[in-house]
Amino acid sequence: MTDILPTQHDDPQATRNALEQRVAFILDESRRQGASACEVIVSNNTGLSVGVRHGEVETVEFNRDQGFGITLYAGQRKGSASTSDTSDKAIKAAIEAALAIARHASEDPFSGLADPQLMASELPDLDLYHPWELSAEQAIQRALACEAAALEVDARLTSDSANVSSQQGCRVYGNSNGFIGSTLGTRHSASAVLIVASEQGMQRDYWYGVDRVADQLPTPEALGRKAAERTLARLGAGPVATAKVPVLFMADQAAGLLGHLVGAIAGGAVYRQSTFLLDAFGQGVFPEWVTIDERPHMKRALGSAAFDGDGLATRDQAFIEGGVLRSWVLGTYSGRKLGLPSTANSGGVNNLHITSNASGGLDAMLKEMGTGLLVTELMGQGVNGVTGDYSRGAGGFWVENGVISHPVKEVTIAGNLRDMFSRLRCVGSDVERRGNYLTGSWLVDGMTVGGA
Repeated sequence: MTDILPTQHDDPQATRNALEQRVAFILDESRRQGASACEVIVSNNTGLSVGVRHGEVETVEFNRDQGFGITLYAGQRKGSASTSDTSDKAIKAAIEAALAIARHASEDPFSGLADPQLMASELPDLDLYHPWELSAEQAIQRALACEAAALEVDARLTSDSANVSSQQGCRVYGNSNGFIGSTLGTRHSASAVLIVASEQGMQRDYWYGVDRVADQLPTPEALGRKAAERTLARLGAGPVATAKVPVLFMADQAAGLLGHLVGAIAGGAVYRQSTFLLDAFGQGVFPEWVTIDERPHMKRALGSAAFDGDGLATRDQAFIEGGVLRSWVLGTYSGRKLGLPSTANSGGVNNLHITSNASGGLDAMLKEMGTGLLVTELMGQGVNGVTGDYSRGAGGFWVENGVISHPVKEVTIAGNLRDMFSRLRCVGSDVERRGNYLTGSWLVDGMTVGGA
């Protein structure tokens, strides 16, 4: 069995330099072949993932992936090609193919690189690279320890899986405006999925941790116990009577609501007129206490980035301020379509954060809610981005007088996202940090809960 990851002994800076040199070669070769402009993105990722089940190893996977995406312009005609072969011959062939596509494509007056003067000139060190000297044997032992700790909690539990993963990589973007930027990053994770059976049927739940720094992950034992406790808490779950009540979304589920907001104010949805917030610019969408802003330069955060997919410098900025929609989420192309400058969000937002107006976490939010539904799981895809209509299956707990009463299942929650945003009563201080959306739990008034 391999002692350590195949690339642990590689010099990350040497990898970065080599990829930047390849990008520079592609830009020069594209110019030589007659392209009027070029942009290149390359990723190089390596890692280890293991999975165990019932005390046995199920999977051990080493990955090493690399690919170049090349986009060329012939005036305002665009063509793209990709290759995983780094040889001069393969790259020249990919450039030739992309240029042939561009010459046969239709003209698009909005296509092309961002203006040269807008390119990022200083790239801050965001401290995103923290490799983990983890052997396959060590990863297996961590996964087994996690599973064992979970199963010790209750004899009725069985394991669906326990997993440990460590990934590291380099991403380089360059274009013929003279910009070449690169980022080294790591992402480590662990998870456990458990099943419990009872006379009322089987229940399943999980827990996980993810971080750029391995030492910041929960211990295997703590993660396993958390997954076990969540799974056992589902025993005896049943439906509830249909009612209109407050709904409390736990922080990890509330992150999805922020995702729906981003989709609704993304430039592509706006210029296609396919968003329920099309007429909302400059208007109140949330209560006045709400500010939703982007914080792309947070050290070690999972969503941090110094530049966007067009080579523009990212920056702190608010999309919702005082409850009012102040800005769309724009890249260069969508900005041109709308006659607006880019917000440096080609590729999406980075560390989107919403203010909290609650003095505590989940317990305080339960007391604030009184009686209603606590949502710990969402299922299905019943969200219409054009109308804002929202209807999803949910699991969680019924709450009476601020105290969890019993688990629920086979429940549907329904409303409209615009109404849900305006009826946001409070956001907790229990901020979810395992992703790109930084939010506490959301308490939303007046939702329809459908049950038996």
